[in-house]
Amino acid sequence: MSETNNYIYVSGVISSPPEFSHSIYGEKFYRLFLNIKRLSEVEDRIPVTISERIMPDAARGIGAHFSIIGQIRSYNQKTANGSKLLITVFAKEIIHDMSSDRDTDCNECELTGFICKPVIYRTTPFSREISDVLLAVNRNYGKSDYLPCIAWGRNARYLKKLTVGNELSITGRLQSRDYRKLLDNGQMENRTAYEISCSSIELIETDFL
Repeated sequence: MSETNNYIYVSGVISSPPEFSHSIYGEKFYRLFLNIKRLSEVEDRIPVTISERIMPDAARGIGAHFSIIGQIRSYNQKTANGSKLLITVFAKEIIHDMSSDRDTDCNECELTGFICKPVIYRTTPFSREISDVLLAVNRNYGKSDYLPCIAWGRNARYLKKLTVGNELSITGRLQSRDYRKLLDNGQMENRTAYEISCSSIELIETDFL
């Protein structure tokens, strides 16, 4: 399986020191957060998973500007209330940008995958059209990443016509969104969701001979 179906390039400022995440065959992986400024000046706070093997010393602190090339990965984390889908950027390459110019922040991704749940289409009270879709992006060794995507306006109307099993090519950005969830005990909890905001969507037609 080629890995060209899952690509992300992000550039921003490290906003948390790395914390140990897990170890595979003796290789340690750490999790940190990268703050990426949008054109609107709002910042996305994106989780990044990085191997100790490629992590430079400057990434162990806060405030340094880095560019990261990698993939968007999903993991299921078991909790007391079931399982939770975790989204992260899995770093393949990390580059220390010596300039601290936040105007160079970047957040671009390209994905190819299959719709694995019915598209949810809705409109806001201000008549803005939105579609949510869960994309299954194949990975090596028979694995897949399940990535939530959101589209607006014309793209939302296009998505609502599609069905489970359709293959899509999507470009966009990985964004963070804070929200409050009402728990079973009546308390409100602050949470963060991660999703791919689609800027373009293309249906991949498959010809069967």
